[in-house]
Amino acid sequence: MKKQETKSIQEWLPIQKILDKGIIKLKNNSYIKIIKVIPINYNLKSELEKEAILNSYKIFLKTCNFDIQIVIQSNKEDLSKHISNIKKQIEKEENENVKELSKQYINFIKKINTEKKSSSKNFYIVIKNNENKESIEEIIIQDLNEKYFKIKECLSRCGNIVQEYDEKKETENIISSFLNTKLFLNKE
Repeated sequence: MKKQETKSIQEWLPIQKILDKGIIKLKNNSYIKIIKVIPINYNLKSELEKEAILNSYKIFLKTCNFDIQIVIQSNKEDLSKHISNIKKQIEKEENENVKELSKQYINFIKKINTEKKSSSKNFYIVIKNNENKESIEEIIIQDLNEKYFKIKECLSRCGNIVQEYDEKKETENIISSFLNTKLFLNKE
């Protein structure tokens, strides 16, 4: 029986190098750019605002005639500091009713967190370049940045905040969070 060769994570990942502004060069010589979107709360808008948002979103979809991927990442909230603060307040509290309510509140928070109903969501758009793989890196980066500004303009009309990552470390952290998402979701 032939022994299976194990690969390091660096060999397995398709990343060749991480550049500035959320741009990543892949091993197949294509490039992607990761941008973060901080969405509005659509449910809190009036009917007229919702209609305007939907129209702006339609324009966004029609305008983006290039490859994009929308990634939604859920992260389980770490409520340990919040619970710790409540416990400190219980120790100082003299009213027994307030102490009991506080203990019930802690149990409620733990239950919700265990059921994974308390999570935050991060939204990302990944843009891929459509340039020829033989193109000059500067031209590809310029193309990705132009696409970013187009997305930013369109989604800003909807009320969203669109951000690019300035430093390589931020991009590394995003990639790491993508790889570790299962760990975050299963944490107790």
